[in-house]
Amino acid sequence: MRVLVPYDGSELAVSALEYASERYDDAEIVLLYVLDLVEAGYDAPPGAELPVFRSEWYEDAAEKAERILEASRSIVDADVESETVAGRPARAIVEYAEENEIDEIVLGSHGRDGVERILLGSVAETVVRRSPVPVTVVR
Repeated sequence: MRVLVPYDGSELAVSALEYASERYDDAEIVLLYVLDLVEAGYDAPPGAELPVFRSEWYEDAAEKAERILEASRSIVDADVESETVAGRPARAIVEYAEENEIDEIVLGSHGRDGVERILLGSVAETVVRRSPVPVTVVR
């Protein structure tokens, strides 16, 4: 069994990783860090050349992802596989599950509700609706 845990180092992602490692102790756990390319456009300083900035942003974000994924190894005893992909988070998670023989997704809920969730969207909600495999959302 292969369990995908989208992982960004947040408290909820840590909870999802702990849950997955306890619940599926015999499974292969795959951590997926998604570099959200939309952030590259929002983070650009005024007057920045976007292609140059995005290249620098990508390098910085990939290094940050590597540090976060490396730190995750101290959370669980089991060996975990880790991947970093670029894209829109919900879409990247679902596509990864479709293309990599994932049996279940375990992810943290961001905890937003009401108007805030409607305005900002919800990665967890989108993954639940579009996933080809069962999804467990951890609070």
